[in-house]
Amino acid sequence: MLDNHDKRNLSDVFKELQEIQQAQSANIHATKKYKKRVPFNKFKPKMNFAFRSHINRINSSYRNSDLKLSHIIVGCGVLIVGLAVFFPKNTSFTQSYAKEESIEEISEYELNRHRLNMQSIISENTDMDRVKEQSTEEREVEFITEYNNNPTLPKGEEIIKQDGIVGKENVTVIKTYENGNFIEETILSKESIVKPTSKLIDIGTSEFLAKHKVHIGDTMYLIDTSILKKEADSSAEDTAEVKKYLDVKLIELTSEEWCKVSFDSIEGYVKTSNLTSSFTTPNIIDKNRIQRLLIKVNIDMELNKSSGLTLNDYKKIFTGLPKDTNKIFQDNYTSFYNAEKKYNLNGIFLASIAIHESGWGTSQIANDKKNLFGYGSYDATPYESSFEFEDYSEGIDTVAKSLVKYYLNPSGTKIYDGETAAAWYYNGPSLKGVNTRYASDPEWHLKVYNYIETLYNRLQ
Repeated sequence: MLDNHDKRNLSDVFKELQEIQQAQSANIHATKKYKKRVPFNKFKPKMNFAFRSHINRINSSYRNSDLKLSHIIVGCGVLIVGLAVFFPKNTSFTQSYAKEESIEEISEYELNRHRLNMQSIISENTDMDRVKEQSTEEREVEFITEYNNNPTLPKGEEIIKQDGIVGKENVTVIKTYENGNFIEETILSKESIVKPTSKLIDIGTSEFLAKHKVHIGDTMYLIDTSILKKEADSSAEDTAEVKKYLDVKLIELTSEEWCKVSFDSIEGYVKTSNLTSSFTTPNIIDKNRIQRLLIKVNIDMELNKSSGLTLNDYKKIFTGLPKDTNKIFQDNYTSFYNAEKKYNLNGIFLASIAIHESGWGTSQIANDKKNLFGYGSYDATPYESSFEFEDYSEGIDTVAKSLVKYYLNPSGTKIYDGETAAAWYYNGPSLKGVNTRYASDPEWHLKVYNYIETLYNRLQ
């Protein structure tokens, strides 16, 4: 055993210590039998030879290896500290020592545990490279986004009012690296270089604009004849009357109930409930076109211009006229439309003359000579002097050319086929001007205008 002292494990040491303690305890017990204290060196308890030899051998061993034993004790202390560091306090190992378990239990516990390699643990911790370094670097500063409610935008719609700009700053930091890998950083200070600019976004809140899919500045339409007001108040002063279906420009939305509009440069306030859009009312655009044409219809209107009506408009006007019993105008509406396009005059005016002069196509001249205008007639001999045509369309074309060349345009005006207006009977392009030389009846222009209104109103 003495020769292999350096190779002993912890359990062997504890067993030897226990044997020493038992031997000393036996000596003390033996001395207590004597009332008079006897020096220890004089007291020789009776022990058998084998036991005495064993004690002497242990004492001799520890006397000759005091230094090595101290090393073992120090090593055990280091081991215990290492175990306390690397194992939780509630492990069975620490509990066994805290409860001062028997050496046999400790030995058994130690033998059942994997031995810790302290040199390996120390080496691993020594090899761990943990470095901290301080630096100052320029970094970007993100901008923030601000949202603002805008009652002049359709609800839910977003508009970027200002783009965001990233800022810059100098940042002083301490960075920690472990084995070359970044672990964490601690910011010491920040210094602004360029402040970030916020991004501004407007969010619409108007349900009225959202409903009609319109924005400020767009065109809207009146669903009924309305009075424009000077202020957003029903009791405010009137500025203008605007007919049904006419278009207005949306200038300002004062509230969900009132808005400011412009009609042909006349501004005023109107209730939003009186407005619609092409999205909400798809056919409103065509109705607006017709209404725009109708507001130009008056007794002083210029007749040497196209009416602006389409062929479908003509069909609508002349189909099913109650007084057109012979369906003459219904069957010839294309002739009036073609004359308008070819000679640049108002075709409804031309048809109104035909209705007035032929009594809706029922006169003898109209029936016998296909002449709806009494063209060429004189008051003394109207039937005999009137022109005869092969069909109604020929008479319509002839009278259109005559009106353009002699009644409706000033002298020298370029008209059809490279010709210019002679203007023999020109007194202005209005009904009253034509009446001057075309008919002897001074009320002729008023009677013709009544038919013009009747025909135009069939478009509504």
